[in-house]
Amino acid sequence: MKSNLKILSLSILVLGAMLSFLVACNKNKPMRETPTSGDIKISVDESYKLLIDAELSVFSVLYQSAKITPDYKPYGDVISDFISDSVQVAVANNKLTQEQEAFLREGNYIVRTVTFAYDALALIINKENYDSLMTYANVENIFKGSLSNWTDINSKSKLGKISVIFDNSKSGNVKYFKERFEITGNLPGNFFAVNSNPEVIDYISRNANGLGIISVSWISNQKDSLSMSFIDKIRVVAVTNPVLDQSVYYRPYQGSIYEKTYPFSREVYLLSREIFTGLGSGFIAFVAGEKGQRIVLKSGLVPATMPVRLLQFGQQ
Repeated sequence: MKSNLKILSLSILVLGAMLSFLVACNKNKPMRETPTSGDIKISVDESYKLLIDAELSVFSVLYQSAKITPDYKPYGDVISDFISDSVQVAVANNKLTQEQEAFLREGNYIVRTVTFAYDALALIINKENYDSLMTYANVENIFKGSLSNWTDINSKSKLGKISVIFDNSKSGNVKYFKERFEITGNLPGNFFAVNSNPEVIDYISRNANGLGIISVSWISNQKDSLSMSFIDKIRVVAVTNPVLDQSVYYRPYQGSIYEKTYPFSREVYLLSREIFTGLGSGFIAFVAGEKGQRIVLKSGLVPATMPVRLLQFGQQ
């Protein structure tokens, strides 16, 4: 009898231990990923930090079982993450090249590219610099090195050599201009890289000779305190359009981005290499959907997947 009780007690202990082990395993088991649940990381061009933070803030409230961690980086590092399989979803202002897509196809990955916003590159100057009107040719010649002093733009200027400041050596912002102006070599010696768009704004706010290049998303949301604190520190340059009346200058406001009158506008993409419909696909659907596109509109950029009605067009 005692022997049977010992055996029964041992059996109960073993069963209890097995149940505890199974419960622990279940608790530690990763959450099953669906379009509205799971835990993923995405790589994002830091030009769009304010926008993607806003998108994720709403998405996480709507889908509380979803955890998406953004990693904000220069464009070059974002693409490296995406190609190397570090992330399944990326936000960038350039599509993959044919060679990059071919490389992924060799690994049986098909890249899905969704245009979800229209952005612009803003040229910014110090508050003490009143030469806030430039022709398209002025900008091109600055990049090609044939125009390097503020007196080349305005003979009455008291400023000296133009110091062009951009966000990073791996920047998609500079890549845009080099492709636009067909520059294959190095930039002129008066071009300098910092580490981020906010650092560009900070530099320009402290240096009268500076000309900064940033994504307009950092200074376009009138309801965002950080965005407004940035715009208070600098002036935004207005630029002519090379195929329109050269007496009319355009700033990178929503209206001129939408109408494509501001010459330095571009698309913003969501890239996915998911092999199933996971959380990344759910986030892409949200951003490209009505709620996500309203966030794009409020951020000061132009939505790409829904009709927009802009009541006021910023143009000078």
